[in-house]
Amino acid sequence: MSDTPHAPTPAPEAAAPAGTDTPTDPGTELQAQLAELQAKNAELAEQYLRAQADMQNTRRRAEEEISKARKFAVESFAESLLPVADSLEAGLAIQDATPEQIREGAQATLRQLKSALERNKVLEIAPAAGTRFDPHQHQAISVVPRPEGSQQEPNTVVTVLQKGYSIADRVLRPALVTVVAPQ
Repeated sequence: MSDTPHAPTPAPEAAAPAGTDTPTDPGTELQAQLAELQAKNAELAEQYLRAQADMQNTRRRAEEEISKARKFAVESFAESLLPVADSLEAGLAIQDATPEQIREGAQATLRQLKSALERNKVLEIAPAAGTRFDPHQHQAISVVPRPEGSQQEPNTVVTVLQKGYSIADRVLRPALVTVVAPQ
């Protein structure tokens, strides 16, 4: 035995408690996160492309529907005018019609035309005398002084020279009117 003291032997490291993860390499963990994010990015890019395609298809279908609606709206209006054309042709085919027959035929045809217009929401603008002048529906052709002995107020319709027409609350043609002059 020797006289020299021995160096103490180092104690074994304490073992990691059971159930805990052993430290992993940070590079491996970052690579796993990168792969996960790349997969998520690819999934989102695919969802984006599908959404874009769906939006383009929806826009295309809407444009087609609008085109069809415009095309067939005119068709419906034209169908309602065909009886009017038939009546005019039948009236013209009569060679020796009397003035009364011509007048009756014209009145019947006018009723058909007005009915067709009303079915298609085309309404007359024909203000009665004394109606307040409305620049949105009427066009003043002339301004006249208040008639003698009349109680009619200024800026009211005196006569309608030509009826106006509107469709769905939009004026197609204003009524042409004469108006009492302001005082």
